[in-house]
Amino acid sequence: MIHVVDYGAGNIGSVLNMIKRVGCEALPTGDARVLSAATKILLPGVGSFDNAVQKLQSLGLIDVLRERAAAGIPFLGICLGMQLLASGSEEGVLPGLDLISGTVRKFSLDASQTSLKIPHMGWNLIRKMKASRLTAGLDDKARFYFVHSYHYECIDAADRLLETHHGYAFTSGVERGNVMGVQFHPEKSHRYGMQLIKNFVEL
Repeated sequence: MIHVVDYGAGNIGSVLNMIKRVGCEALPTGDARVLSAATKILLPGVGSFDNAVQKLQSLGLIDVLRERAAAGIPFLGICLGMQLLASGSEEGVLPGLDLISGTVRKFSLDASQTSLKIPHMGWNLIRKMKASRLTAGLDDKARFYFVHSYHYECIDAADRLLETHHGYAFTSGVERGNVMGVQFHPEKSHRYGMQLIKNFVEL
C-alpha cells in the first residue's frame, strides 16, 4: 500500500492510476493520523513552493511527513514534491521539509540560449549519478516528461541521483537513504515512468 499525500496541490488522479497499473494499492489522503501509520509515502505536487508548504501546514502534515521519513519508510517526492524535500526555495520564503539538504533555484539561462525556454517543458533524458533500486532497469535512452522553472541544488553531491541537461546540467533526481525525489512526472512518462513507479512499489 502506498499512501499518496492529497493536499490540494495538483491533480493526483494520474499518479493513482499509474500505481494501480503496476499492481499496487494506493490510498490518497490528507489525514495526518492516517499518514502517521503509512509504510510507504508518495508526495506529488504542482504549483508554487510556498503555496504547497502552506497547504501541508494547514493539514498538520509537516511534522508527520518528517517523522515518517525519519522512521525509514520509502518516501518519494515527484515534481514539486521533490522540491519540497529541500531546505527552501528561491520561489518563496517558507522552509521546506529539509529531508535532503539543498535549495531550489530558478533556471538561469544565458542570453545566447534563445532556443531554450523557461519553464523547461517536454521530454528529456536522464543520466544516473549513482546506483539506486529506484532507477533499476532504466537505461541511457530513458526519457521523462518535465514541466518546471526551478531545480534542486543539493548541498551534498552524494545526494544527487539523476542529472538532466537544459542549458546546463541540473539535478533531476535526489536520494538520501529512504528519501527520494524526481523532478519529472513519472505518471506522464509512459513505460519509463511505469518502471520507476514499479521500482518504488518493490522497495
